[in-house]
Amino acid sequence: MIQNILVRADSSSKIGLGHIMRDLVLCKQFPHAKITFATQNLKGNVNYKILEAGFSLKILNSNKTSELLKTIKELKIDLLIIDNYEIDADYEKYLKQNSKIKILSLDDTYEKHHCDVLLNHNLGADEKRYKNKVPKNCELRCGTKYTLLRDEFYKEKKRKKATNKKNVFIAMGGTDENNISKKIIKVLKDFKGVKVNLVTSSSNKNLPSLKRYIKNKEWVNLHVDSTNIAKLMAKSSFAIVSPSVILNEVYFMELPFIAIKTASNQDDIYKYLKREKYLTLKKFDAKRLKQKIKVIV
Repeated sequence: MIQNILVRADSSSKIGLGHIMRDLVLCKQFPHAKITFATQNLKGNVNYKILEAGFSLKILNSNKTSELLKTIKELKIDLLIIDNYEIDADYEKYLKQNSKIKILSLDDTYEKHHCDVLLNHNLGADEKRYKNKVPKNCELRCGTKYTLLRDEFYKEKKRKKATNKKNVFIAMGGTDENNISKKIIKVLKDFKGVKVNLVTSSSNKNLPSLKRYIKNKEWVNLHVDSTNIAKLMAKSSFAIVSPSVILNEVYFMELPFIAIKTASNQDDIYKYLKREKYLTLKKFDAKRLKQKIKVIV
């Protein structure tokens, strides 16, 4: 039985919050383990969420292999969960060669890994694309049957009812670095009768600007650090989101959506969605977004 688990993941205004949030869900699969998160203290992080969830927190000074290996040995870790784009196959191999650690790596972009278990829980994840990219004995867990979902989504999906077809759920990432949420609201103001639930976090540097813009718009409800995401989705008739972690939740809730790519690490999911004829935008474009909204409403 696995006793000691270390999760190596970061969050920040630049990286986003999705890695930590999905890892918190993953950790619920190990109810009897002692779990510690090893993270850097980066600007705009949500390390407090780790402590709120009841897990231990180890602050790293760097992303050096030597520092992480020292932490693994000090804490006598059995399983290392890696959810970090800065850690590659060579890094993982070094850890394996210098400890008896078992590694579970999360991946979104079909990179090479030197791990025991690889998890890609995204919509359209294809295990065939990992051929020659992971060790032969690596267990592949790919696709929506492995999607990491909080309990609230299962509860709210059962209760989900039909709503006004102009109730919109918007989530462009917890940090929304380019303030796309504000740009989407500017597009939606031309649609009569629209009601918006806009989700973001206190790590969003554009939050003051966003608040000023929606101040007198009673049809826009802003939710900062919400713990009721599933309930908000259940009240909505369609969503405008980035093709990131939250898209898996929207898909599970069977909510029609428009996906707007906001970062390069979303490219594989974006290409899959486009290939499968979902409503997508390679980047924000007000005119094209308005056209796609008209398809839904």
